[in-house]
Amino acid sequence: MIALIILLILSAFFSGSETAVIALNRYRLRHLARTGHQGAILAERLLKRPDRFIGIVLLGSTLANSFATVLATLIALRIGGDSAVFIATMLIVLLVLIFGDLAPKTLAALHSEKLAFPASFILTPLLWFLYPVVWIVNLMANGVLRLFGVLANIPTVNTMSQEELRTVVMEAGGLIPKRHQRMLLSILDMEKISVEDIMVPRNEISGIDINEDWNEIMAQLRSSQHTRLPVYEGSIDNVLGFMHAREFLHLLMNQEPTREQLRSILREAYFVPEGTSLQRQLLNFQAVKRRIGLVVDEYGDIQGLVTLEDILEEIVGEFTSDPAAQQNDIYKETDGSYLVNGSANVRALNRIMKWQLPTTGPKTLNGLILEYLETIPQPGTSLKLAGYPLEIVQTSGSAVITVRIHPRIEEQLERFTKTGPG
Repeated sequence: MIALIILLILSAFFSGSETAVIALNRYRLRHLARTGHQGAILAERLLKRPDRFIGIVLLGSTLANSFATVLATLIALRIGGDSAVFIATMLIVLLVLIFGDLAPKTLAALHSEKLAFPASFILTPLLWFLYPVVWIVNLMANGVLRLFGVLANIPTVNTMSQEELRTVVMEAGGLIPKRHQRMLLSILDMEKISVEDIMVPRNEISGIDINEDWNEIMAQLRSSQHTRLPVYEGSIDNVLGFMHAREFLHLLMNQEPTREQLRSILREAYFVPEGTSLQRQLLNFQAVKRRIGLVVDEYGDIQGLVTLEDILEEIVGEFTSDPAAQQNDIYKETDGSYLVNGSANVRALNRIMKWQLPTTGPKTLNGLILEYLETIPQPGTSLKLAGYPLEIVQTSGSAVITVRIHPRIEEQLERFTKTGPG
């Protein structure tokens, strides 16, 4: 009877060890192994060759169950003769199922690390000791798998896809602060976002036309809020270069600058092909040690302007020190609605206002409305876009100038819940 109990314990050990090791979180296991955790190191080695690991646990489990069945049969024959064999067989099957398989596997699945790491200290030397037997069994089993085109003797390599990593970040819960979660998710999205999505459109580029009256140029330079400005001749398509405010200040400190001196401090313009992903452009800015570039299409025509700050804001959010500069396209009304410029960038609106306007199509609010309506709307036209009630306030001959946007119902309810009816 004692031998039977020992065999059931061995069966439970092998069954539970198999489930515990298989249920281990591979990335946590790798982390613990790198920190020097001996149990994790042994478990990781076992999982590198799953055919050998499964071979040793199944060999041990099968031998323990087989011997337990034989022993139970012998005990039944001695106690009750042939009539007791069937009852003993059913009883041992029930005992193995409950105590040797189901219970230990359930426990192992719930507490995989607590069971897998100690078990690795036993399974590793046992595998070494019984390796010839395991090798023969695996040779036959792998031969069968090879007939179906499966190679079981290749070490397993666990990698995580971008979408799997996104899921891990989103399900991290309290382990990662919400702000850090948003930043990590933004980094993962950088490959999907191009410079077109965040650039300053061509018609909104603030620059210096060197052919303008010199007094007007000086007034513009003195009042400019930008550190770097493109300087062009007649049209932005004839860009001469970029001027840094610090170098212009040096000219002002020494003497009254001239057009030629302004030309002399210009840095060569840097051009960015449209369609370049933010991840690639961030690396490009770092490689060429630039912070600003002009976005050009396939014909070389300038479409807009992108800065390093624009890319970083996609990761960390708005960090400009001027609150008005953040929302110069958005004006809040007393009724809770917002007047928004049609030229406002959709991604910027979503980032600043925490809205969820679609970003897969047009880049501006005007483009989004025109694509949805497929016509130039008249003032007073109302529509619902992505759940947001919109009202066209002002239009020109070819574009929407101003739009009134009301928060979605669920956003209003959320705000009501937080602030109350007052």
